[in-house]
Amino acid sequence: MMTKTLALAGLSAIALSATAAWAEIEIRDAYARAASPMAMAGAAFMEIVNTGDTPDRLIAAKAGVAKRVELHTHIDAGDGVMKMREVEGGFEVPAQDTTMLQRGGNHVMFMGLTERFEQGKVIPVTLVFEQAGEIEVEIEVDLERQPDHGGMNHDSMDHGMKAED
Repeated sequence: MMTKTLALAGLSAIALSATAAWAEIEIRDAYARAASPMAMAGAAFMEIVNTGDTPDRLIAAKAGVAKRVELHTHIDAGDGVMKMREVEGGFEVPAQDTTMLQRGGNHVMFMGLTERFEQGKVIPVTLVFEQAGEIEVEIEVDLERQPDHGGMNHDSMDHGMKAED
């Protein structure tokens, strides 16, 4: 009986710590977009707020609306052309800080869309963090939102997609 009680107490502590870690990560102002209704790729942008005292890292994202979902950033190929590339190590989310996923910068990339990104549609996405684990979010498609960066046009960038993607 004592062993069973200790085991249940241990499981409760693990569940509480996972819940506490999740509560320290907040997703704000999330939206998704695609270049056109027929586009084969789309992206999601958001603020990731870590209210906790421990840094975390967004390491993956999952969604049923695409064949592949990756964490992307843009790089200068050296010829003045910005190219999108996967960030395999994910994005750092420092303690007591905010990490921005935004157009022209870091973002969640949906490739090989299996559903259209239509204005107002809600896309279920799972964000995977090293510490907080999986967090389910619903991201609304907003094709009308204007970029708030220095004029960089995410929709015309090279995402490294091949025709078979």
